[in-house]
Amino acid sequence: MANILVLGGGFGGVVAAEALAKDLGREHQITLISRDTRFTFYPALVRLAFGGCEPDDISYDIQEAMLDRRVRFIKSEVARVDPYERRVRLAHGDVVGQVPYDYLIYALGRRLATELVPGFFEHAHHLLNVEAALKFGEAAKDFSKGQAVIGYCPGTRLAVPVYETAFALSRMLEERGQREHTTITIISPEPASDRLGGRVMGKALRDALDAHYIAFMPEFPISRVTSDYVWTSSGMRYGFDLLMLVPPFHGASAFNHHELIDEDGFIRVDRRMRVQGVERMYAVGDAVSFEGPKMGHMAVRQAEVAAANLIAEIEGREPHRTYEHELMLVIDEGGPNSIYLHKELWKDDPGTVRQGRFWQWAKWAHEKYWEYQHS
Repeated sequence: MANILVLGGGFGGVVAAEALAKDLGREHQITLISRDTRFTFYPALVRLAFGGCEPDDISYDIQEAMLDRRVRFIKSEVARVDPYERRVRLAHGDVVGQVPYDYLIYALGRRLATELVPGFFEHAHHLLNVEAALKFGEAAKDFSKGQAVIGYCPGTRLAVPVYETAFALSRMLEERGQREHTTITIISPEPASDRLGGRVMGKALRDALDAHYIAFMPEFPISRVTSDYVWTSSGMRYGFDLLMLVPPFHGASAFNHHELIDEDGFIRVDRRMRVQGVERMYAVGDAVSFEGPKMGHMAVRQAEVAAANLIAEIEGREPHRTYEHELMLVIDEGGPNSIYLHKELWKDDPGTVRQGRFWQWAKWAHEKYWEYQHS
């Protein structure tokens, strides 16, 4: 019997545990460890911030869902992973202490490295968890005049909520008859031509922003935040009355084996999602060291590949499933300027861009389908 641990209750961890339970023999023990008992559908947090749904609409009980799939669930904080001794140290939860494993799938995601931007914690909102999204939503309700700055810091790896927040804020102000008293500016550390990659995508975004009179400020790498301004290290500053930023991402602190991670703490894996340098360990989702954005659909596909290859190992076969690094996203503009992008990140391909109201509906339908399938 193999003792398999899956760490993390996000997209990667949940999908990996489900795939293992579905395709692996019942004689093996599968355990999912998460500090949270509820799964949250993070792409819906912008809608949550602007009152489009309630927290219960975009989350479900992981423990109950895993019980139905014969997966043991442990609510605990993962303090440290030792891939050489094949042990995980747990703290602050139902189980405290050392837990051994035969195989491991690491899906603990990324850490919000707000400490890299002094003043972020004191002066900036973000919306990358339920509590923060609700808090920003309250601040947005109170905003009726002045300058709103929506942006992302160097090292963020996630731009979609920046654009969706700017569009949602513009629509809300228009509905309240307050748009003419406000300005909205998106701040990016990248050149204008690099917005999510590609000339066609850049034009689609420009057109959508122009339709809502949203300004775009490229090449503004935010290095610190004060009570009224965002600053670059060269001394440029930009004022705000309402501020939402996506902070830099770093790898989770539970895995700090420097020989196995990159300079930002993300785990090096091969295209079979095996951690390079150790045996019987896989990593998926935001935790891995792949170029480009970090998004939920990538975690799902990586988890499916990792689970298939782990099962092959257990059954004495050579792991052969490989992951293709594709970017698929929808930026919900709220109407006919919603944008779909598909791009193969490991190929010299400009990608496919589509635009229209259909993509707003498609994003909503995908969210509901995913929740139905996994809850």
